[in-house]
Amino acid sequence: MKNPSPLIRRYTSYLMLERGLAGNTRMAYAADVRHLEAWLADSGLTLDAVTPEQLAAFVADMHELGIAERTQARMISGIRSFYRYLALEGIVAADPSELLERPGVGRHLPEVLSVGEIEDMCACIDLASPQGLRNRAIIETLYGSGLRVSELCTLERRLLNFDEGYLTVTGKGSKQRMVPVSEPCMQWVADYLTERDTCGPDPKRGEEGYVFLNRRGAHLTRVMVFYIVRDLAEAAGVRKTISPHTLRHSFATHLLEGGANLRAIQQMLGHESIATTEIYLHLDRTRLRDEILAHHPRNIR
Repeated sequence: MKNPSPLIRRYTSYLMLERGLAGNTRMAYAADVRHLEAWLADSGLTLDAVTPEQLAAFVADMHELGIAERTQARMISGIRSFYRYLALEGIVAADPSELLERPGVGRHLPEVLSVGEIEDMCACIDLASPQGLRNRAIIETLYGSGLRVSELCTLERRLLNFDEGYLTVTGKGSKQRMVPVSEPCMQWVADYLTERDTCGPDPKRGEEGYVFLNRRGAHLTRVMVFYIVRDLAEAAGVRKTISPHTLRHSFATHLLEGGANLRAIQQMLGHESIATTEIYLHLDRTRLRDEILAHHPRNIR
C-alpha cells in the first residue's frame, strides 16, 4: 500500500495528541482509512468527497469478504473517528459516517490515573524552573476541569472568573460552556499568571489573550502539552499510556466515584449525548465489581 496521504498523516497526529491512543491503535486506524482510500480510488473517489451510501457499500464489501466482526467493528470505528476529525477541522461539511453501524463487540474502557498517580506527577514538577508554575497550572486545569487539550491551548484569560471559580471554554462545534473549577486550581493558575506578568515571557502580538504560553510568548500547541504530560508521567514512574486526554478521563471517573450526577459530568465535559458520558458509569461499575470480588464474604476463601 502506498504511503499515507497528508490527510491521513494529520489524522494520525490527531489520534496521538488529542485522543491519546497507543501506537498500535493509531497504526491500525490509519491502515483502516488507507484501505477505504484504496477502495474509493478504484471508483475515482476521494476521502473528502464520499457519501454515506458509498461508505455503506464499503462496509458491505467487508462483510462479503468474510472479515471477522471484531475487525469490522474496529475498522468502522477508525473510519467514523476519521470523519469526525474531518468534520471537526471543517474539511467536510457533514459527517458521512454518522449512520454507519458496527457489530456489538464490547466497549473500550479508557485509561484512568489514580489520585496518587496524579499527585506523584505534580510532585515531579520543579516549581523553581521557568516553566514550573505553568506546568503545574496545566496539570491542575486538565484534571480539575476535564478540558480537552485543544480547549486548554485556546483558553483565554478574559474568560477566567477567579471570584466565582469557573472558566468559560469553547468546545466542539464552537459551543461555549462554563466549567466550575476548584479553588486550588484557580490559585495555581493565578500564581502562574502573576509570575508570567512579572517575569515573562512577553506575549507575541496577537497572543496576549491566551492563558498558557511557551517560552517564546506564543500559546501552547497540543504537541507541547502532550509532551509535558507524558514526561511528567515518566518522571513519576507511571506505567500507563498517558496523554492529556487521560487527565480528562480521570476527572470524569473520579467525579463519578465521588457521587457526582452523570448529567452534571456530561455538562462539564461538553458531551452532546449522555451516551458518550455513560462510559464513565461503566468504568465505575467495573470498580464496584472488583470491590465486591475482593471484599464480599462469598468470594473470600
